Amino acid sequence: MAGGEEEEVKLLGTWASPFVLRAQLALSFKGVSFENVDEDLGSKSDLLLRSNPVHKAVPVLIHNGRPVCESLVIVQYVDEAFAGPPLLPADPHERAVARFWAAFIMDELVATWQKVFRAKTEAEKAEGMEQTLAAVDVLEGGLKECSMLEFEPFFGGDNVGYVDVVLGGAVPWVYGTEALSGTMLFDAGRVPLLAAWLERFGELDAAKAVMADVPTRLVELAKMKQAEAAAAAAAAAGDC
Repeated sequence: MAGGEEEEVKLLGTWASPFVLRAQLALSFKGVSFENVDEDLGSKSDLLLRSNPVHKAVPVLIHNGRPVCESLVIVQYVDEAFAGPPLLPADPHERAVARFWAAFIMDELVATWQKVFRAKTEAEKAEGMEQTLAAVDVLEGGLKECSMLEFEPFFGGDNVGYVDVVLGGAVPWVYGTEALSGTMLFDAGRVPLLAAWLERFGELDAAKAVMADVPTRLVELAKMKQAEAAAAAAAAAGDC
């Protein structure tokens, strides 16, 4: 903890959110003890609405009573506010490169990936997956640029850094997508560096501490939603 004193740290979130998970990962890699407060987004708490009145969304980090909102902002705040291994590099240019790839993950990879889950037709789903895989290909080049992989295993070099944490929030969804659809986003034959990164990152104790059971829960949730949708469709067809 900063200053070596007892501090109050809460994280408002939901277990299935990759954005919440990246905030949890940042805290875990920095060695920060925190209270995880699971929010019901169908009935948002007064604490969440007070803490994030603009977007009314998770995650929200509350540090000694003061809220910090938006996942990328939270990760950078955690890096600056708490002791522990740094996530962002000291060199200004390296910091800029890390922020560039973090923004790419948000704006290109995650945004197109969300299209797959929100697609209403098979054609829309196929288009979203094609765009997602194209973004993964670009990110493979980013990993090669950020880490001379013969010597450095992560975007942050020898140790996990900012980009690793930002991408790490999506790890359970990578496994969940494979389990549900058979599509391997980080296929070793296509993107060998990211495939190796995925395995290394998932084996880290700080990562296991916050996401060990998330992929299994995601698959169970998705199958339940699929069953509910199929039942609703069958009921609607029966009413015709």
